[in-house]
Amino acid sequence: MPPHSPREFQQPWLRGVLFACGWLCVVLGVIGIALPGLPTTPFLLLAAACFVRSSERVYRWLVQHPQLGPWVRDYLDGSGMPRKAKIYALTLIWGCIALSALLVPRPSLWLFMLLGGLCGSYFVLKQKTRDR
Repeated sequence: MPPHSPREFQQPWLRGVLFACGWLCVVLGVIGIALPGLPTTPFLLLAAACFVRSSERVYRWLVQHPQLGPWVRDYLDGSGMPRKAKIYALTLIWGCIALSALLVPRPSLWLFMLLGGLCGSYFVLKQKTRDR
């Protein structure tokens, strides 16, 4: 058996960069649990993608983690988002955009906020809805 997983990159420097990016995403995802407006799931999914190519051990740790793992597993297995989580996410997305538009009186930037809100809303709405 080779010393690395078939999914891991062979270049040590690239694995190191992905490993560091993965941990940065885990930290941002954990902060996003408590901080409205900062998403949790996309950061944890990005962390999983980084770890699957840099460290199979840490990838397994993240996917099997009692608090963080369900977000990653639910997305990977296609079971969707709970209805309550979708409503919460959409409310936060558009609430933060409205607040930002009030605080940033530059209509030229409102377009970027609107595009970001539409992209985020599309991502949330395209997920299967789970009643749980």
